[in-house]
Amino acid sequence: MDDFEELAHGAPETVWLELIAGRLQEKPATDGKHCCILSWLTRCFLIERPDWGLYPYRGLKTEHAEAGRYLPDGALAPLRTFVGHGEWSPPEGVLMTVEIAPAAPGQDHRDLRAKRDGYAAAGIPVYVLIDREAETVVVYTEPESGTYRIRRTHPYGSTVKLPDPVGITLDTDKLKDYAD
Repeated sequence: MDDFEELAHGAPETVWLELIAGRLQEKPATDGKHCCILSWLTRCFLIERPDWGLYPYRGLKTEHAEAGRYLPDGALAPLRTFVGHGEWSPPEGVLMTVEIAPAAPGQDHRDLRAKRDGYAAAGIPVYVLIDREAETVVVYTEPESGTYRIRRTHPYGSTVKLPDPVGITLDTDKLKDYAD
């Protein structure tokens, strides 16, 4: 893993690298709607839980034996969780990760499935996928043996109750503003 971390650290600042299921991947660039969704979600958490932060693109060590290095779109954790960490943090203290899938029809989502399983293997209690193509919010919970046992899908506009340890309810009506 030291080789990957050195490679990622030395990459040009316009290139973000991840190690997903043992494969080197470049994290795709985001568009304006992606940024707006992440900003909306950040505000939701700031209002409800000012003692937490939704850290964008925080490097996390995931998968068994720390074989993965992911840059989730958001990692929810109590403030100061990452103080003293370098570019890549262990998953301890992370309450939830968020990925915002692109709206490109026919986009290959294999890396998102691998990342979901990596978050589960790391024991992150809640994983939220905002799927812009399907216009849904998918909530995964109860990680066990590298998979999430529960999956709930909600269309944009739904009230989404994120279970403990997050324990926040999101009104996703605002996501309709960012639908393609």
